[in-house]
Amino acid sequence: MPELPEAETIARSLAPLVEGRRILNAEFPGRRVLRGPMPELAGRVIRAVERHGKRILLTLDEGALLVSLGMTGALLVDTVPGAYTRAVLTLEGRLLVFDDIRQFGNIRYLAEGDDSLGPDPLEINVAEFLARLRERRTRIKPLLLNQAFLRGIGNIYADEALHRAGIHPQRAAASLSRARAERLHAAIVELLREAIAHRGSSVSDYVDAKGERGGFQLLHRVYRKQGQPCPACGTPIRRIVLAQRGTHFCPQCQR
Repeated sequence: MPELPEAETIARSLAPLVEGRRILNAEFPGRRVLRGPMPELAGRVIRAVERHGKRILLTLDEGALLVSLGMTGALLVDTVPGAYTRAVLTLEGRLLVFDDIRQFGNIRYLAEGDDSLGPDPLEINVAEFLARLRERRTRIKPLLLNQAFLRGIGNIYADEALHRAGIHPQRAAASLSRARAERLHAAIVELLREAIAHRGSSVSDYVDAKGERGGFQLLHRVYRKQGQPCPACGTPIRRIVLAQRGTHFCPQCQR
């Protein structure tokens, strides 16, 4: 599933292509794609395209469309609709297509803002991050995956951030010392910014609005690297299942 860097890359590639354009027609051939009622969209203008956690927010002149990409969703501009097309927005001079092979993605209309998620990890300061850690009685890896804690981090960047910070994924979140918590905050910010600079990680189906892949997967240190040597100490990377998610870490560097 695309995470924050991939969603940011999609939003950045999509914005200059569709912002300011009027919707002429909206079709949803995959009825499962809709979450809740969808008003008439013809005539509305796309004012802005932004990332909202792992999702893409298309702000209209009235309301907004919140697009969850799921496992295989892709927002593509001026591509030909096909067998896996679940939504098509015909714009002035453009065609915006939502393809989704496995149909885990969805589109929801928002009349008002979405306050169901936690703060953005690129915006939260150290003090607030520490305070939120102290409130939670759970292990750190599942907590980082909890979108009510921080919005936008998934399996890839949780594993990578914990390795950079030298923290074991099973460590209790509230037990982290101030120094280690500050190191984790810094690692998250640094990691996400680097991943955005490399246009995200294409480990499966992810592409941006132009159909181009990201390159950060070439710089992963632990994610899906089980059995390979840790780039820091040479110890073989281990894989365990934690909170029903494959989790990759170095048993030597991460304590």
